[in-house]
Amino acid sequence: MASNARLDHRNPLVFDTHELGRRPGALQRLTREIDAPGDLGIPGVIEVPEGTPVELGLRLESVMEGVLVTGTARATAKGECVRCLEPVGLELDADFQEMFSYPDADDRGRVIAEPGDDAEDDEDRLFIEDGLFDLEPVLRDAVVLALPMQPVCQEDCPGLCSECGARLADDPEHHHDAVDIRWAALQGLAGTTTDGEKDEMSGAEAGVDEKQEK
Repeated sequence: MASNARLDHRNPLVFDTHELGRRPGALQRLTREIDAPGDLGIPGVIEVPEGTPVELGLRLESVMEGVLVTGTARATAKGECVRCLEPVGLELDADFQEMFSYPDADDRGRVIAEPGDDAEDDEDRLFIEDGLFDLEPVLRDAVVLALPMQPVCQEDCPGLCSECGARLADDPEHHHDAVDIRWAALQGLAGTTTDGEKDEMSGAEAGVDEKQEK
């Protein structure tokens, strides 16, 4: 994606390609450890905490139209189990490959007089600016794709009890004696009937006693 803002070489996710040059076939390998930027991952689900270390291993290859960047990002992501809400930690290896194009070359490596004329094409491309490229958007996409959308603490996590919220993994025998709601009304009716019968029996016995006394 083209940008009018100039890149800052002091940004740890901005890389310099001047040493690589523009000779097709030239290679350069780089390693760098950076502090994770904010919101690296899936916010509210699982992400690499801001400021924690991210190890980058990159391979830069000069080609006709730009620089092909292949690499891996290693970090620890943290989140919450979607079943039992316990903390989840995940060692992350995110692989990526992206082409950063020279602003004065088309997708076939041919020099063009006025770069950026094709706005739709530019929106889908990342560019080298003054010999620099910004890896952050590529890193963010790679991390999101490498993370689970529904993290779990373990594959067979049974989750929480739907009645009391207890964590079922801590007590496999956990259960509640449930009463079928279809019988609950009948049980209430049975109780009412029993009470009524007792009242009738008490009345009948009282009548018998009165007759005997007469």
